[in-house]
Amino acid sequence: MELESIYALMERFERSSISGLELEQNGTRLKLEKAVAVAAAPAVVAAPVAAPAPVAAPAAGQPAQAEEGEYIKAPLVGTFYTAAGPDAAPFVQVGDKVQKGQTVCILEAMKAMSEIPAPMDCVIEEVLLDNGSLAAFDAPLFRVRRV
Repeated sequence: MELESIYALMERFERSSISGLELEQNGTRLKLEKAVAVAAAPAVVAAPVAAPAPVAAPAAGQPAQAEEGEYIKAPLVGTFYTAAGPDAAPFVQVGDKVQKGQTVCILEAMKAMSEIPAPMDCVIEEVLLDNGSLAAFDAPLFRVRRV
């Protein structure tokens, strides 16, 4: 099974409503699973009529809300790493000017490390995920300004 086929399958799996998938082909075995959140039954509480609705907090490692600008997005589902190793310097930091094709981060999927290149010449304005957090397919990784 080709790596590109695996990535495409992972992307489709992430967007689907199924929670698990196992596939064996030509001696290669692939198993994908999603964590299924179980919602607790809501408690019945009398709320004041004029109380404003609470604002939901963003998920850990996710941007609070989309700001104006352009983004470098995840081309696949994986664990987001800002550097090549735990003791290595980050590929980019806020304020860095990067060139098209320059590596900005690594996404790890199924023990395969994929370097993510900048799609354009730009300045990194914000790193949107925490090192080691999970990046969803097409999730914004960096907010950038084209130069």
